[in-house]
Amino acid sequence: MAKILVVDDSSVDRRLVGALLDKVEEYDVSYATSGQQALAQIELDAPDLVLTDLFMPEIDGLELVAIVKGRFRLIPIVLMTSQGNEELAVAAMQRGAASYVPKNSLANELLSVVRRVLALSARQVEQARLMTCMKSNHCNFILENDRRLIAPLIAYLQACVTLTGVCDATDRVRVGVALEEALTNALLHGNLRIDLHDRNADAAEHLDAVIEERRNRSEFKDRRIFLDATLTPEEAKFVIRDQGEGFSLDDLPDPTDPANLEKPNGRGVQLMRLIMDEVRYNDAGNELTLIKRRVKEMTEITADGD
Repeated sequence: MAKILVVDDSSVDRRLVGALLDKVEEYDVSYATSGQQALAQIELDAPDLVLTDLFMPEIDGLELVAIVKGRFRLIPIVLMTSQGNEELAVAAMQRGAASYVPKNSLANELLSVVRRVLALSARQVEQARLMTCMKSNHCNFILENDRRLIAPLIAYLQACVTLTGVCDATDRVRVGVALEEALTNALLHGNLRIDLHDRNADAAEHLDAVIEERRNRSEFKDRRIFLDATLTPEEAKFVIRDQGEGFSLDDLPDPTDPANLEKPNGRGVQLMRLIMDEVRYNDAGNELTLIKRRVKEMTEITADGD
């Protein structure tokens, strides 16, 4: 039986939604009159789906979406929207809502939307359970010097760290930032020897053309970027190596000194150190190891959301 929590401060709308949901025997429906009350009920007995109005006292639907997705990431939220609330609905979807139903179409659309979201959510929950059974996952990539390959690779790795439970939504983005810095540095500074800070501003505006010219040079065209990823439920480890000449960390400003925050030289290293739990270079300076560990709070949140 699927547990559905309806959140709406209007008693009329609660009765209307309840009457529609009660048509399905497999649904166990409970109610909350505010976002604050909804959160208290979710803490006590997590539902399989939250169906919420946008405008409510204390915590409105937009805030409720953000809080629930941060604390109970596997619980899907469906919005009930009124005419004129389109922008708020879009904002809520961007914060993690699964779908929405216009209040003037509840009779025709509510049950089909709820049924569809519950089915998709069940697959996600089962997938999350499966990933807890995974002891380790290892993959490696060998990339040619094409900047267009970086974004899809990062998206794949972000999905992996999310599925294993190492990262929540916020850290998923942050890990993506660190990986982008590492892979871009391997491509530009490592394999192609492009120094963004020494080149003139006009050349910087035509970076793609500069990359294309460099990658076809005989001295660079056979160079590759090697990425080795090992993921477990406890940590994600990425080893990125280029075939450039490397560099010395002694030549960079101290990345742990806040006074160097605004200095462009070494900014990538500083970002990676701020995001990842470990950042290590080999002696040659052409191989980087990044490690992100699962925090204890993440484990507890995931358990609460199951």
